Amino acid sequence: MQGLTLIQKIILFAPPALLAITLHEVAHGAMARHFGDRTAEMLGRLTINPLKHIDPIGTVVVPIALLVLGSSFLFGWAKPVPVATRNLRNPKRDMVYVAAAGPAANLLMALGWAILIKIVSELGLVSQPAFQAVVVMASFGITINVFLAVLNMLPIPPLDGGKVASGLLPLRMSSTLDRIEPYGFFVLLGLMYAGVLWPIMMPIVKGTNELIMILTGL
Repeated sequence: MQGLTLIQKIILFAPPALLAITLHEVAHGAMARHFGDRTAEMLGRLTINPLKHIDPIGTVVVPIALLVLGSSFLFGWAKPVPVATRNLRNPKRDMVYVAAAGPAANLLMALGWAILIKIVSELGLVSQPAFQAVVVMASFGITINVFLAVLNMLPIPPLDGGKVASGLLPLRMSSTLDRIEPYGFFVLLGLMYAGVLWPIMMPIVKGTNELIMILTGL
């Protein structure tokens, strides 16, 4: 990010960021449809058109504010895809797959961006300015997707990991975890303020990045 103007950062980072949050939500909706719930489809949310998924605060204001402030990390979110659990064939089991589909999509996108860097490198195009921009964009694509996957898989409702944990736990423990959902955002803020969140996440983020590098030979 060093040496780039704000406009250059937005031009290079907006496409992978929008793709990351859009396909994350589409994956939830597609998996829900697979298990019997067509709510997202009926609302037109099974589309890669980012306009259908944009949250003014999470998709626009927060990422741009972080760029302006020179933050060392960027993140954002889209409007959650609605899932009517009553329409799922086996709600408790199926929600595990529906919730996990979003982070899984992010990991696949991270792998795809890494493969793009590998192709550019193998073709000897890295020295060309246009392809240098592609590498910067792809590098950010890896970073944002891995970050979103790890963050969302934390077992804190309403994050995807909280829903996965709820579906895997016995009913009594699941019900207890579900009651945390209205306060989940404040739990996250508390972990951030206490300086606990990053030490938890960063080893996982680093390990995931290293695995992607190994798989793609970067």
